[in-house]
This record gives sequence, C-alpha cells and structure tokens, in this order.
Amino acid sequence: MLALLQRVAQARVDVDGQTVGAIGAGLLVFVCAEPADTEAQALRLVDKLLKLRVFSDDAGKMNRSVVDVGGGLLIVSQFTLAADASSGNRPSFTGAAPAEQGRRLYEAVLAEARKRHTPAGQVQAGVFGADMQVSLVNAGPVTIPLRIA
Repeated sequence: MLALLQRVAQARVDVDGQTVGAIGAGLLVFVCAEPADTEAQALRLVDKLLKLRVFSDDAGKMNRSVVDVGGGLLIVSQFTLAADASSGNRPSFTGAAPAEQGRRLYEAVLAEARKRHTPAGQVQAGVFGADMQVSLVNAGPVTIPLRIA
C-alpha cells in the first residue's frame, strides 16, 4: 500500500460543498491500494501511522507519535499516488488497485484506525471515489511518503 502523510495543524475534506471529515492537529493521510495489496498490509499501515514519531517532544525532536500527542487522523483515498508519469505527459494509473479492491482496503484501514485510535471522532475520512476538496495547514512542513509491503 502507498500512503502520503502530512503533519497538520488542521485539515478537512469537503464533498459537494459539505465538510465530510475534519481534524485539528494530527495527520492527514492519503492512501492508495495497489493490485497485490492485502488486508494484512492495510493493518500494517495503521500500525505504522499510529507509531510513527513525527511530532516534536519537549526538546524539539520528532520523537512523539499521533497517539502520544492525542492528534487526529484524516484518512483520504487517493488512487493517484500510484501514478506513473515516466513516459509521455499523461500519467498512467494502472498501478492502482481496481476500484472494488481499493475500496475494501481503504475501508479496512479506516476500520482498524477507528478501532485502535481513541477517543471516538479522532479518525475522520474522505469519501471513496468522490471528487473531494482537501484543505490543510501543513505543520513543519512535514510530508512523508510510505510504502507498506
């Protein structure tokens, strides 16, 4: 699975002019399934998201996780993470999983994150397959690409 996470001061996702997910400080995570991905990789992705130390401690070192700081997670599906623009000027998205597999794995990530990251409401989401407008204030900035094999 592919993911791109951004440490944010705040973030939200709007669909058709309505906010469908919003967090304060935490992680905005864009997620893309690839054809060979499984639910085990979705679970490992959540484990990585919850443990990755990208928030500053008292000494200013990135040494705290989203769990440690009580931050939110805003998880958004984004098949374009699998884009291949190596030839020509139009990216190919054949590296992304088919829509139904992508939906299933995205929902697995959401379910596991909601189960493990409490209290309720700490995990927000976009709408799979929707035309979304994502707004964020990147804190740092900190942006980290992840590939979970």
